[in-house]
Amino acid sequence: MFPLQLDCPKDAAPRQDWSAHLTTRTGFTFAVRRVEPDDEAALAQFFARVDPDDLRFRFLSSAVKLTPAQLASMTRVDHVLSEHFLALDPADGRIIASAMLGADSAQKTAEVAIAVDGDHRAQGIGWVMLKHAARFAKAHGISTLQSIENRDNHAAIDLEREMGFTAKPYPDDPTLMLVEADLTCATCF
Repeated sequence: MFPLQLDCPKDAAPRQDWSAHLTTRTGFTFAVRRVEPDDEAALAQFFARVDPDDLRFRFLSSAVKLTPAQLASMTRVDHVLSEHFLALDPADGRIIASAMLGADSAQKTAEVAIAVDGDHRAQGIGWVMLKHAARFAKAHGISTLQSIENRDNHAAIDLEREMGFTAKPYPDDPTLMLVEADLTCATCF
């Protein structure tokens, strides 16, 4: 596994407000903030706009609609072992992307899952959201960032490899890949 090279800001201290305005390679700028419990309805609307294949890849399931329990678990995170970032459209404030992190109890390994709505694909939003989530994880002491991907999700696996992640078969499931990044690089701080 190779270190993920992040341009971590010197003030990226844990527990600070991680709201930001991020800009993609295409010049698209959007706001990002952490989820709040009252985002449940907006999150349901967001996932209704996500392409069915992307929804399948995000949840590793063929379900086409999220259950109320799933939505509740995504909006009521503890902000310690789990965090959920929402990207907001600058034009109307609706959710256009989601990046959710979940860490193990030792806070050494975290899993990340990202989704982008169909109207905003191919603009670099997924890349920027993944980088933001990786910075957050590193600042909170996470040393390994993982993503479990459907083997057919070539776009996500290629993006993660471009960022320095390595991919290998997921143990005991030939349909999945385990994609990992080392966040312990000395150049981040």
